[in-house]
Amino acid sequence: MASRRRRAESYSDDEDTSHSSRKRRRASDNIDIEDRLESLITRVGEKSTSSLESNLEGLSSVLEADLPNYKGKIIRILCECVTRLPEKMAVYSTLVGLLNAKNYNCGGEFVELLVRNLKETMKSGEYENARLIVRFLSDLVNCHVVVAASLLAMFDNFIEVTLEDNIPQVRSDWFCYAVMGALPWVGKELHEKREAEFSKLLMMIDNYVSKRQKIHVPALRVWSTDMPHPQEEYIECLWAQIKNLRNNKWVEKQIVRPYLAFDGILCEALQHTLPQIIPPSHNDEQGYPLPSVIFRMFDYTDVPEGVVLPGSHSIERYLIEDQLSRTIHTYSTERKDCAATLLSFPSKNKIPLNYMIVEVLFSQLLQLPRPPFLEVFYGSLLIELCKLQPGSMPQVLAQATEMIYERLDTMNTTAMERFVSWFAYHLSNFQFRWSWDDWAGCLEADHELPKAKFISEAMHKALRLAYHQRITETVPEVFMPLMPLKPESEFKYEKEGSGALPGTMTAHQLIQAIKGRCTPEEAMVLLKDLPNPLSDEESDPTYHPLRIDVFVSVLLHLGSKSFSHSFAAIAKFHNLLKMLADTEEGQIWLLRTMYEVWWSHHQVNTLCTRAGVHTNS
Repeated sequence: MASRRRRAESYSDDEDTSHSSRKRRRASDNIDIEDRLESLITRVGEKSTSSLESNLEGLSSVLEADLPNYKGKIIRILCECVTRLPEKMAVYSTLVGLLNAKNYNCGGEFVELLVRNLKETMKSGEYENARLIVRFLSDLVNCHVVVAASLLAMFDNFIEVTLEDNIPQVRSDWFCYAVMGALPWVGKELHEKREAEFSKLLMMIDNYVSKRQKIHVPALRVWSTDMPHPQEEYIECLWAQIKNLRNNKWVEKQIVRPYLAFDGILCEALQHTLPQIIPPSHNDEQGYPLPSVIFRMFDYTDVPEGVVLPGSHSIERYLIEDQLSRTIHTYSTERKDCAATLLSFPSKNKIPLNYMIVEVLFSQLLQLPRPPFLEVFYGSLLIELCKLQPGSMPQVLAQATEMIYERLDTMNTTAMERFVSWFAYHLSNFQFRWSWDDWAGCLEADHELPKAKFISEAMHKALRLAYHQRITETVPEVFMPLMPLKPESEFKYEKEGSGALPGTMTAHQLIQAIKGRCTPEEAMVLLKDLPNPLSDEESDPTYHPLRIDVFVSVLLHLGSKSFSHSFAAIAKFHNLLKMLADTEEGQIWLLRTMYEVWWSHHQVNTLCTRAGVHTNS
């Protein structure tokens, strides 16, 4: 009996193990299939030996077969692609259209989830994602997934925000901009199917744009004049581009529309009506996107013959710049991928792509009040672009630099500071080689004027990225008046005539003591005998300027060999520094002493001050 019971238990254990193994295998298979689906969806539209249309047709059939088991997963992936891969928007709208034609319920669930995402992004302040969803919903009208009238109703609700009272203009601006940004995709369809309602919408937009306040424009302009290129407010510029598009009967030459190849299939599909989408109510804590001024640097006369730069009021200019900006945003953490993707722009052979990339990058770098990403990102990305296209990109970048240099007299100070930092960084990566002779004219004028000041500030910035000797050996000698002085510490207790200075003897004793690895307590013993020059003026002085002067001068002098030496000295004696400068007056005197030692090298002053603050905190 016991033997049979053990065998039965053994069989039971085997069955449990087998059942558990099957469950794990099924779970693993499901994960593999889901990963495969995600890979297929996210990579559609990339380089392939087959045409985009055949790839879409094949993918839609594969997804249709998987809908019974993985519909939720497929819909979620497609919704994520709307905001994560906006450069392939028309590819995914076509794919959704094909799925909707094959499975009406799938199309309905996708639209429902996308509308839910739109409401959530608007409520949570993710306005860029919300703008992309609005654009995608518009393109679904072209794919016969969404009823045109329901999209117009959503647009009307958005534009009605401009009639609200007691709201900041940035709120109404965003809703108007979201609608205008979608019109290049869906304008023609709305004009053909709902001309009267569409004309009414356009009239409301025109009324709003004409009455908007533009008091922010002077503060956001990179240049104070409109010569040679006007610096237009972003909504006014886009509206001018939209009006040109309307005059051209809503025909543009930039958007790739793969769904046109499937018109026979898509036009027979049942469409979905969007639910009513009401913009969330305003609250004072909500942060809306800031307005901007469109940056213009090139026109058609600046680019080589054979390619045409779209005019500033052509919708193609907006579409290209928007796609380039979205690419930069998508790959902002991977400069190599970002550069490669920018240079593989779909219609690169029809446009002066390098010029437009450089213009968009400088527009973001110089954007006021702040750039979208770290300044160093733009510098490293431009270097990567120069590496990938060494035969053309450096020349375009040099031309852009020359153009900005010629306009320095009217340039915003903050934008100029960023331009200085970028130029110094760029020079340091190209061995400080530049056509310096072309800029020698600035030396004949006042050195405080913008052009000479730009070169001087750039050299000071470059000093942080190279040695003084390296810069002076590369830059022509004629520019030496604009060069920073050779950075050397000034130790007054070793200069001629220093014997008459109070504290000189103590300073030399302190040098020997610190070289002999004395402790902070032993250093303080030497400093105690110094008389306080404030004793004659105050009965109870709050700080001892001579002790601070002697100790800080000696410490920075001994650490002048490198930053590491300075930081190590400050770290070792930070308690003594804290004791000597325990009042606000003492701290001010300490900073003054540091400046006297390193007045010729601002970076050392800054970093030593920061090291002291961080050590004492």
